[in-house]
Amino acid sequence: MLGSFRGFQRSGIRYDALAGLTVWAVLVPESLAYATIAGVPPVVGLYAAVPALLLYALLGSSRHMVVATMSATAALSASIVGAYAAAGSEEYVALTATLAIVTGVLAILAGLLRFGFLASFISEPVLKGFIVGLALTIIAGQLPKLFGVEKTEGNFFQQIAGLVRELGATNAPTLVVGLVSLVIVLALRRWLPVVPGSLVAVLVGIAAVPLLDLVARGVAIVGPIEAGLPTVGLPQGRGVSDYLMLVASAAGVLLIAFAEGLAAAKAYADKAGYDIDPNQELIALGAANVGAGLSSGMVVNGSLSKTAVNGSAGARSQLSGVTVAVLVVITLLFLTGLFENLPEATLAAVVIAAVIELVNVPSLMRLYRVWTGQLGGIYGWAARADFIAALAALLGVLVFDILPGLFIGIGVSLLLLIYRASRPQVATLVRTNPSDGDEGRWIDARTHPELASRDDVLVVRVESGLFFANADHVRQQIRDRITPSMVAVVIDAETTPAIDVSATDMLIALAAELRRRDIALLVAHGIGQIRDVLQHAGRDDDVLQTVYRTVDDAIASVDRSPHDRGPV
Repeated sequence: MLGSFRGFQRSGIRYDALAGLTVWAVLVPESLAYATIAGVPPVVGLYAAVPALLLYALLGSSRHMVVATMSATAALSASIVGAYAAAGSEEYVALTATLAIVTGVLAILAGLLRFGFLASFISEPVLKGFIVGLALTIIAGQLPKLFGVEKTEGNFFQQIAGLVRELGATNAPTLVVGLVSLVIVLALRRWLPVVPGSLVAVLVGIAAVPLLDLVARGVAIVGPIEAGLPTVGLPQGRGVSDYLMLVASAAGVLLIAFAEGLAAAKAYADKAGYDIDPNQELIALGAANVGAGLSSGMVVNGSLSKTAVNGSAGARSQLSGVTVAVLVVITLLFLTGLFENLPEATLAAVVIAAVIELVNVPSLMRLYRVWTGQLGGIYGWAARADFIAALAALLGVLVFDILPGLFIGIGVSLLLLIYRASRPQVATLVRTNPSDGDEGRWIDARTHPELASRDDVLVVRVESGLFFANADHVRQQIRDRITPSMVAVVIDAETTPAIDVSATDMLIALAAELRRRDIALLVAHGIGQIRDVLQHAGRDDDVLQTVYRTVDDAIASVDRSPHDRGPV
């Protein structure tokens, strides 16, 4: 507990206080906006922020992390809860808080069980594709508010098609308010980043409503916001069955929340020179979500954007987060009336501005360009595995919804990993010519076609571990390279760190097959597991020769007469 305050000094109080004030200016309008993404009243975003900030400060390991509502988890929450309750209903709001509690409990259990490695199941390319798809889906959901038209339910393409059909009913004042708000946020972000553009746009929108009589012109506003602190306790009317039915979906929310938050925490820990404990982060994230759910809030997670604001404003410890929590409490007690005249188009503009920078197409193109002729020759279409996984996650979100899209991306990335592992590079080696101080090395023949190889000896190197999934592929690769003139095959195991029993059986069977053709199978550079497994898992020690120290030693045994040939 209080690990984020290690090394705290009084001299840092003023920096934390200033950072907290800066983050508050960003957090309030974004919390209101992200609550609308989740389909709950805007004030729910503020309800969630207070316990999340305080509990993370108590239990987290990052000095800079800001835990609050975020677009990704808000959209996930909407897609999950929307399957069980009508948007805007009391049941919907209660289930949203229930989802936060279940997510929190799962995170705490995962942290106690040391499951911090869970984040590694979402590869960076999958996360990139998922975030791009998620951002596009969120933008599609907010555009109707920007135009003042009815929203069409469905996936991304159905929502865009519905928007096009409704364009004739666009409310001009609403569109003007939304576009002006969007320009304010984007312009200040571009040319005056020290000013919180979201807060400025919100204040301008609020001031414009009475001055220009926008309500009479058909501009929708947020409306009454209940002042005061939230009711603390379990969501009313929720039984055990409601918690249990959300467990599977909450696991998906946890994966995204943890992966995004851990990335933000590590980024700023590296800059400041301290360590992040992933398991402690899970516990802190869990406590923050349980607290948010018990306070009538919604799912929360670490925010990269607000953490960046916190770090750049000079935060030294989680005292900045505590400062933000205090300011949010003041907002709930005394300032909620200020936001009642907030145009929904402005709120939509804040959301769009917050997520539009996540549509990072250049990052996807960089993944596409990660390709070489050699990779293509080894893996074929799977050479662009990272790009394919990212694209699968992106299209999965756009077509099948958010949570299915996430698991589609994870599933495709794991399938590609297995596929590539089953087709390792099996290189044919040639020996370089000895020179002064260099006895010669065994290198890939494809990169040095000028070097001659022996016709009677095949030297190959398997550039991966040998196990059941790739054993048959390796055997076939060796078979395809054998010519009638060969008397021996040498496997250089220097780049093969591990081998299982299935692969050992394959080598024994291959050795017997080659021996029937008067060809010896020899293994060189048997290190670690290779030597141990070959010596203890073989069914017949006479079939496979003892592992040789080097490729040259193995070939030297080939050059001896057959009756003298034996292990070195």
